[in-house]
Amino acid sequence: MKRDAEQFGMETQLTRLGRDPQDQYGFVNTPVYRGSTVIFKTVDDLENSRARFAYGTLGTPTIESLESAWSAIAGAAGTVISPSGLGAVGLALLTTLKSGDHLLMPDSVYRPTRVFCADLLAKFGVEIEYYNPEIAAGIEQLIRANTSTIFLESPGSQSFEIQDVPAITRIAKARGLKTIIDNTWATPIFFRAHDHGCDLSIEAGTKYLGGHSDLLMGLVSANTETWPELRKTYDSLAMLPGAEDCFLALRGLRTMHLRLEAAQHRGIEIASWLAQQPEVMQVLHPALPSCPGHELWKRDFNGSTGLFSMILKPQFDKPAVAAMLDNMAIFGMGYSWGGFESLIIPFDCSEYRTVTRWEPGGLALRLQIGLEDTEDLKRDLRAGLDRLVNDVRARHPEFAPVSCGQVVY
Repeated sequence: MKRDAEQFGMETQLTRLGRDPQDQYGFVNTPVYRGSTVIFKTVDDLENSRARFAYGTLGTPTIESLESAWSAIAGAAGTVISPSGLGAVGLALLTTLKSGDHLLMPDSVYRPTRVFCADLLAKFGVEIEYYNPEIAAGIEQLIRANTSTIFLESPGSQSFEIQDVPAITRIAKARGLKTIIDNTWATPIFFRAHDHGCDLSIEAGTKYLGGHSDLLMGLVSANTETWPELRKTYDSLAMLPGAEDCFLALRGLRTMHLRLEAAQHRGIEIASWLAQQPEVMQVLHPALPSCPGHELWKRDFNGSTGLFSMILKPQFDKPAVAAMLDNMAIFGMGYSWGGFESLIIPFDCSEYRTVTRWEPGGLALRLQIGLEDTEDLKRDLRAGLDRLVNDVRARHPEFAPVSCGQVVY
């Protein structure tokens, strides 16, 4: 239904893209196609690969339905799909890099991307240099004769720095460099990366596209100039997703806009509430005016999602955080995000940053806000913060009981 979808708004497009009932005997959704072998009618067809799909590694109708739908909402020339978000990162980097190249990578990047660079790219002769994600146009000073690619992630993983994407992509294009962005937090619904000059845009479909914490998937979309090389790299690796995962992702696509709107509303409500709690020193949510990078977010993004971080006040230590998190009634401790369930994890970026210092002044927690009732979530967090305080007071009775908002230290 791509032929008529572009005349409609995004919510309508998400219900129509990637399916054609006329090709499916009238059934609404694209069925699950599993297969490797494709049968040809004639020798001539076989020898000239004259078929819509010549072999399973070149795609199936299920995979193509998701690819075409994602390309449409991302404003891309084409999309490829991998079995994981990290797989998508690898596909993108292998598309633009070769031995001897210099790669610029933000210091705030998703840690598994950092590991991929150190463990694989470096082994094949790619030189990786990390940069301050807030460098903006200053990145031009880091470009060398062998620089080929600038990687971006906005906001940054865990610490939520917003990058000046247009400033960086303008410099990259002027210097003939490729830009890759991990756009998982915002998705194309809230940030159209190609419209802001990015050549390749990565999405961990595991998150908001899937939406139910039951699949792993990565997508890479490309602009017109970069699409042929991306497809060539993809076909060389045959890194295909599972047919059932594509079916689930297509189903998730239909409600993605509604879930993102809900995540935005709930995320801002909980983040604003946490910013008022006496135990919290700072909330890192780009939609809050108090968050560094808010003005860039306001300029470039159409919305925000349900993932953000908070920094506790310095008197709270790791045992107190454990007392808080070990007994949450609703928030679970687990990696990933974008599902219907709320999650919370402690983190410390200082262990692996190399060009910037992560010194927030207190211990950090990352929250994923799900679809639960926000008042229930506030009560769960308030009870956890009370345990945090009580644990410190039990172990340090010398702390003077000073009234501070709803609690006493």
